[in-house]
Amino acid sequence: MSDATEANGTAGAAQAAGTERSDDGGARGRQVRVVLVDDHRMFRTGVRAEIGRTAETGVEVVGEAADVDQAVSVIIATRPEVVLLDVHLPGGGGVEVLRRCAALMADPERPVRFLALSVSDAAEDVIGVIRGGARGYVTKTITGTDLVDSVFRVQEGDAVFSPRLAGFVLDAFASTDAPPLDEDLDRLTQREREVLRLIARGYAYKEIAKQLFISVKTVESHVSAVLRKLQLSNRHELTRWATARRLV
Repeated sequence: MSDATEANGTAGAAQAAGTERSDDGGARGRQVRVVLVDDHRMFRTGVRAEIGRTAETGVEVVGEAADVDQAVSVIIATRPEVVLLDVHLPGGGGVEVLRRCAALMADPERPVRFLALSVSDAAEDVIGVIRGGARGYVTKTITGTDLVDSVFRVQEGDAVFSPRLAGFVLDAFASTDAPPLDEDLDRLTQREREVLRLIARGYAYKEIAKQLFISVKTVESHVSAVLRKLQLSNRHELTRWATARRLV
């Protein structure tokens, strides 16, 4: 199943509310104000070009940010209705942005709602930002049209997930008991976890660098940090460690 099904039902909901949606997935006669938070400038530029044609999509991009501090400042200054939030950000990750914007999310009159937009499809990333208050989580394979629909759904208070990711959330919240904490895993940053997962899946350093838009040297630095924090010696031990925790 593709991300094309993520916004199914949006058109029907719009019709029920008396709102006519455009062919690009936006809504004629209404707009949503959005902030883009991602540490890759080229990706932000691409998203803005894809969904920020306000006259066609109804989406007005009112700000951008590349790290946690910038994100919090821009969100407070612009008070958007929806924030497209990357999970892995310098300064503490998307979860830290959510923590620092908790009061804005809880505002009963002008709530700021968050939709995670990430390359990661890992269960712990999805569950982490949902526990932090995000209204949904979609991966970067989503089309522009479906992303516009997802933004409008989140604005309206709906929860939106890529189909495969919804299962993670259902499983995580099926029980009232919180999952046990993994102190070893908690020592790792979000980026280190992502590198660890790709290493365990058998990716070469160059492939990891290309997928995460970082240098090979940066990948090597992350791997060294993971080995040191987990007190492991080599890639084989990393793979076994990640497999035992179902991170692969």
